[in-house]
Amino acid sequence: MMSKSDEEVTHTENLLSLKYESLDYDNSENLLFLEEERRINHAAFRTVEVTRWVICGMIGILTGLIACFIDIMVELLAGVKYQVIKDNIDKFTESGGLSFSLLLWATLNAAIVLVGSLLVAFIEPVAAGSGIPQIKCFLNGVKIPHVVRLKTLVIKVCGVILSVSGGLAVGKEGPMIHSGAVIAAGISQGRSTSLKRDFKIFEYFRRDTEKRDFVSAGAAAGVSAAFGAPVGGVLFSLEEGASFWNQLLTWRIFFASVISTFTLNFVLSIYKKKPGDLSNPGLINFGRFDTDVSDALHLFIILTKCGIVGALFNALNNWLTIFRIRYLHRRYLQVVEAVLVAAVTGAVSFVMIYYSTDCQPLREGAMEYPLQLFCADGQYSAMASAFFNTPERSVRSLFHDPAGTFNPQTLGSFTLLYFILAVWTYGLTVSAGVFIPSLLLGAAWGRLFGILLTNIPNSVCTTWADPGKYALMGAAAQLGGIVRMTLSLTVIMVEATGNVTYGFPIMLVLITAKLVGDFFIEGLYDLHIKLQSVPFLHWEAPVTSHSLAAREVMSMQVTCLKRREKVGIIVDILSDTTTNHNGFPVIENDGPARLCGLILRSQLIVLLKHKVFVERENLSITQNRLSLKDFRDAYPRFPPIQSIHVSQDERECLMDLTEFMNPTPYTVPQEASLPRVFKLFRALGLRHLVVVDNHNKVVGLVTRKDLARYRIGKNGLEEMSLAHT
Repeated sequence: MMSKSDEEVTHTENLLSLKYESLDYDNSENLLFLEEERRINHAAFRTVEVTRWVICGMIGILTGLIACFIDIMVELLAGVKYQVIKDNIDKFTESGGLSFSLLLWATLNAAIVLVGSLLVAFIEPVAAGSGIPQIKCFLNGVKIPHVVRLKTLVIKVCGVILSVSGGLAVGKEGPMIHSGAVIAAGISQGRSTSLKRDFKIFEYFRRDTEKRDFVSAGAAAGVSAAFGAPVGGVLFSLEEGASFWNQLLTWRIFFASVISTFTLNFVLSIYKKKPGDLSNPGLINFGRFDTDVSDALHLFIILTKCGIVGALFNALNNWLTIFRIRYLHRRYLQVVEAVLVAAVTGAVSFVMIYYSTDCQPLREGAMEYPLQLFCADGQYSAMASAFFNTPERSVRSLFHDPAGTFNPQTLGSFTLLYFILAVWTYGLTVSAGVFIPSLLLGAAWGRLFGILLTNIPNSVCTTWADPGKYALMGAAAQLGGIVRMTLSLTVIMVEATGNVTYGFPIMLVLITAKLVGDFFIEGLYDLHIKLQSVPFLHWEAPVTSHSLAAREVMSMQVTCLKRREKVGIIVDILSDTTTNHNGFPVIENDGPARLCGLILRSQLIVLLKHKVFVERENLSITQNRLSLKDFRDAYPRFPPIQSIHVSQDERECLMDLTEFMNPTPYTVPQEASLPRVFKLFRALGLRHLVVVDNHNKVVGLVTRKDLARYRIGKNGLEEMSLAHT
């Protein structure tokens, strides 16, 4: 019999995982670091600053090229699929046998998604989803395994091409943010650890602090490439991504965003044989909105029901994700579910088109693949323009098709079914984003709302209610209600539409949708971060946490090292799997055990690897002196302690930590309140915060998990449990 653990994984939201480590966003200012900084003159600092700009430019170019590749491949693959299905449907419409067309559509969808899901599930699971929650955690200071590796980028790009081409209710815009972040992390290090190639460039930036800033630029470049919105990309990185920001970073990120959208524009213009025609600024082109919106301003507030719809979307997806974590944790089950969703999506789409009686006159350029089915000659099925298309084209159709193109029954049934499919699809083991499904869902019922206004008898609404305007407002409000973005999404939508007069109504519906949605449940990305038990630190400590002091939240099982410690003791401490500490306060050898510094596990491993030992007899260093280059060469994949051999004689030697420890670690007294500790830890991007008594003796250590486990729940301040999940 299978045990319960084989069938079900117990999951609770009141849990923090111990498998996540923190990143070191605070530079270790040891003697080696200070000596290097003092040797760098003003001209060298100027060179470093110019290099940062060069790297940001390279990030923008490569992100734009990746976006071009995704866009072209989706267009080609989806085009072949839709053409095969269209030819088959046209063939069997008159002769009968359309059930074969149904099977063909479902089978093609399932086959394409099967390949994409296999890549994600069995090669790189972290490439699943949009990647935005993972990048948000990385920028917050959480080390998510494999999140910015080259293999993740390859699987992400291939996966999103297959997911969108496979007909799932997904978009390719969200994964561009993750792709841009991976590109930034790779370029800024001047090497590839996956390919084991070191180009011996950008070595100065091989540390978490610098990588974090470049990843922020990569995320912004991804947004810019996706929507053609450089300013929106910067604001997205600030609002949703980066937990740490400075003014100098803003211009570099904007530069990367501009280069990204220009590269995409330029390459696509060449691909479409219109060199220099910069009319494709992003992966999705909303088209221009030239009509005025001022007359209808007072009615846009009605669209705030998107906050309720967004909250419902998040609540259902949250429940579904918990179900997946508990029962669908095996990889083959995840693949089966993805294939099932793809087949069901194809089958539902066909059935809806088959039974639809909404036939519209065929206009030139109205559809890429018009389906006539049972409509009269010169007409096409309006339902097919929503289902038998890539989501981006469907959004554009809802925005710009003239009034009368869709009847209310078509839009109503499409909205209901697409909502169910989108909820079911997000969270599958495929590379996919939620931006476009949200926009499409909102555009559908926004246009439906506009159509219903025009049908009100004897109303002034009939003279100005353009359904396309309401589709735009509904799209913005729906996306805002799901992901809870306000400032950045306003600018993205304005840049994507090319009409600044829409700024205020978009802002109005977004703010209202966020307020309404937050009343019921959190945003989608925050929910998924919580479900993964990530120790994420929000902007502020819980509001009722002033009653807690540092001595109540700190970890008291602290392992201290002496300034001059035996090698054998260090090896034993690092090999102890029960504690697995990553930071060790350093105390004096003689006299009171007062704090004199802090050293990291990664630094100790490099010292052991290079055997920087001191003989016991004459206290002389037996090996050459290390430099910061030795630590940067080992970054970020430091070898495990098990791979380092230390002989019995070497165990008796001493290791002098004076030169390598951080002699000025941040400390707090044990009486400091939790909000004060939280603010210091969060604002400075710390990994360890030492708690000392009045005599500067170490009494504890505060880490990310000690702070993240306190949150406001239904019954006030709650403490979450820690577990190896």
